[in-house]
Amino acid sequence: MDIALIVFDIAGTTVKDDNKVGEAFRATLEKFGYHVPLEQINPYMGYEKHEAIKEILKTHQNGGATIDDAHISAIHRSFVGRMIRYYETSDEIEALPHVEETFTVLHQKGVKIAINTGFSRNIADVIVEKLGWYESELVDYVIASDEVPRGRPYPDMIRQLMAKAGVTDPLKVAKVGDTEVDINEGRNAGCKYIIGITTGAYAREELQKHHPTHIVDDIREVVDIIEKQ
Repeated sequence: MDIALIVFDIAGTTVKDDNKVGEAFRATLEKFGYHVPLEQINPYMGYEKHEAIKEILKTHQNGGATIDDAHISAIHRSFVGRMIRYYETSDEIEALPHVEETFTVLHQKGVKIAINTGFSRNIADVIVEKLGWYESELVDYVIASDEVPRGRPYPDMIRQLMAKAGVTDPLKVAKVGDTEVDINEGRNAGCKYIIGITTGAYAREELQKHHPTHIVDDIREVVDIIEKQ
């Protein structure tokens, strides 16, 4: 088996979302006086969140306004607080079906498991700790978009995970995610497999437009893909 490292997204890929992230964005923007429908927000799921806020506001304002970085940071702080409160208090936080058993099977095959995210690290830690993935050692590495110079679709997070795992060849890496920006991140990193999954923000038809190497409906299919290489 040539794949040594698989990088999974969090919300919508490994963790149940039900569009809570999009709803949190919508509610946060509403608080700042921006009435943005979810259909304008959802395409930016998976992006580093400062960048997502900037792009959403540019689209909402038809690109006609200069958006102040301090204003974006204020919106982001409010969003982070909202998401941390949600993940700390909600009883709805759970792994998506077959995720944990898939991580276990991949570990048994000698594959390292990483998760990366457009969230900031403080949100990622709350999620992973609540699921018990640190304690159970189901996940080897975690990285968030605020820990690298550039978030998705740039390859910085994947490259840093490769360095941590001691993997030098991107053809030994697979990327799994539920959005366009996950697919582009994997492509920009040169991953051998770029696997779109239909459990999150994008339906199969939407994922197909961005040409991943594979599209799956069940995360267990990732095992089959890397075994057939």
